[in-house]
Amino acid sequence: MSVLTNSPSTELAHAAPTPMWRQRTRIFFSNRLALASVIFLVIVAGACYLVPLFHPTNQTDASATLLVPQNANPSAAYWLGTTSTGYDELGRIFYGGEYSLTLGLLAGFITIVVGTIYGMIAGFFAGLVDTVMMRFLDALLSIPYFFFLITLISIFGRSTTFLILSIGLTGWWGNARIIRGDALLIRSLEYSQASTAMGASKWHIIRRHVFPNSISNIVTVATFSVADAILALSALGFLGLGIQLPQTDWGTMLQDGTTQLQSSNFWWEVYPLAAIFILVVVSINYIGDALRDTFEVRLVER
Repeated sequence: MSVLTNSPSTELAHAAPTPMWRQRTRIFFSNRLALASVIFLVIVAGACYLVPLFHPTNQTDASATLLVPQNANPSAAYWLGTTSTGYDELGRIFYGGEYSLTLGLLAGFITIVVGTIYGMIAGFFAGLVDTVMMRFLDALLSIPYFFFLITLISIFGRSTTFLILSIGLTGWWGNARIIRGDALLIRSLEYSQASTAMGASKWHIIRRHVFPNSISNIVTVATFSVADAILALSALGFLGLGIQLPQTDWGTMLQDGTTQLQSSNFWWEVYPLAAIFILVVVSINYIGDALRDTFEVRLVER
């Protein structure tokens, strides 16, 4: 009497597809650059937010820096030396990183939310609504972005809240065009038209079809928006329009350090921070590329 080794239940178990979350995780972790970028960002963010709690340094009291040597070389007491104003350079990097990362994340969040909503409404409703919204967007895109941002900061000041709002509410124009293209495509596909024929509302189709099938571009654009917001904040800081003292950001620190590098060759006030800043922006871009592949429907087995 023979024993059946492959029962129907066993065959079904072998044929069961891999859960989608596991497939997406495998796709992301197969990108070694993205994985290294995540580790690097976790280390930098942890250092910026946690190290000042365990190793506090004076970064706000200018009078206390009179007792500290200015532009001191790296030493056991000051691992990356001191700045021209007497602040500990390493502590200053972490302190400025808190503001750069926090403001970048908040501004990037505003950018992707506004851009996604605007682009989906324009693309899905199409017709006159799309025409009016796109002509308005074309008018905004015709304005040089960075000069417009400088004008806003110069007129209304550079408080922390206004910096977040100005970067966030002026950085979504390009994102909206990308999301709008997805919405135009998805609304014309068979499953969207079938839902419309079955009486589904427009908002139901946006929520159940357009948004889920646009998530790949949304996540990718979101990560790039964070990098763009950090760059915009740093560029404003480098021009002297960043966060006001005693707070600081990486752009303001680079501007101060560049002056010291050119006049006295105090390299420690520029090179360590510049390396961290460049690697942070590049890491975010690598993560964005990996997330685009992770949420790409065509790479997921059905």
